Amino acid sequence: MEPILLAYLGVALMTGLTFIGSSYGVTITGNAVVGAMKKNPDALGSYIGLSALPSSQGLYGFVGYFMMQPFLTPDISFLTAVAVFAAGLVLGFSGLISAIRQGEVCANGIAAIGAGHNAFGSTMVMAVFPELYAILGLLVTILISANLPA
Repeated sequence: MEPILLAYLGVALMTGLTFIGSSYGVTITGNAVVGAMKKNPDALGSYIGLSALPSSQGLYGFVGYFMMQPFLTPDISFLTAVAVFAAGLVLGFSGLISAIRQGEVCANGIAAIGAGHNAFGSTMVMAVFPELYAILGLLVTILISANLPA
């Protein structure tokens, strides 16, 4: 396999998996909003705020791509290509899983708000925990890119 193909596969995993995770997470929260609106339509602002949270992982994948873009050259070394691929795996899978799980946390908070409970703040706090692992995946990507030869 050509090293550039391995690097592009890493970038594809990095962006594709985080985009898929965000799509699932936002869909999970969107479904919860539809149900909660029947009970408490006045809390739409809270619903939208919680629904948007899982979209950040897709943005991390996009940022990761920009971190790796300078290395995607036809003469990329095999070692650099492996590093780009590894960063793609780390960020891609951490973004995929954390976005889905964050969507589930937010959906439960949306359901609680729809039932009349004051759960927005506590849901935001709990939703940070899955997000942390996507942030760590992005940090690993940044550290890998900082240590690659120019």
